[in-house]
Amino acid sequence: MERRLAGLVLAGGRSSRMAGSDKAFLTLAGKPLIAHVLERLAPAVEAVAVSANLDPQRFSAFGRPVIGDIVAGQRGPLAGIHAGLVWAASAGFDRLVTTATDTPFFPPDLVARLAAAGHPQRIALAASRGRTHPVFGLWPTVLADEMAAFLNGPEKPSVSGFCRSRSIDIVEFAVQKRNGAEIDPFFNINTPGDLAIAERLIADEAQ
Repeated sequence: MERRLAGLVLAGGRSSRMAGSDKAFLTLAGKPLIAHVLERLAPAVEAVAVSANLDPQRFSAFGRPVIGDIVAGQRGPLAGIHAGLVWAASAGFDRLVTTATDTPFFPPDLVARLAAAGHPQRIALAASRGRTHPVFGLWPTVLADEMAAFLNGPEKPSVSGFCRSRSIDIVEFAVQKRNGAEIDPFFNINTPGDLAIAERLIADEAQ
């Protein structure tokens, strides 16, 4: 039986190194950063939502559901993933793929490779250069209750912390070569310098 996949863009962060800007709406090649991420993710899944807590109306132009945290207390990205799992399960999806909003060059085959990895009831996480990227993952929706319990528990909630004691599959992605340079496909935009690099990479992709 084919397992249905939904996608979730984690769009909750602001960058202190970008004058407190909402990273989702930083302009890259004339479009908000989140638009690039949605365009990359949407073709690979059946439905996409955005995880955000403040002013969900600001995402209305993208025509996607906006999912706020269910667990109170500003619990970070894991709370966004949990809310996404609840949304996906209620919509009939078996698994949820998550991405960050500040990483517009993630591999086009991210979803396919995560979905093909290991056991369908296990978490699959992306990695590059031997480093795991916990917010780029595939999550069985049956984990929602277990994740809620962890978020409400004594341990400081983090995506890595939740995964630490669970069986997971790691999927390694190769670096990308652009004009003789090696670029990590999970390169994320945190500073004005990063944004300038991303502008050059977008220009290279268009050639």
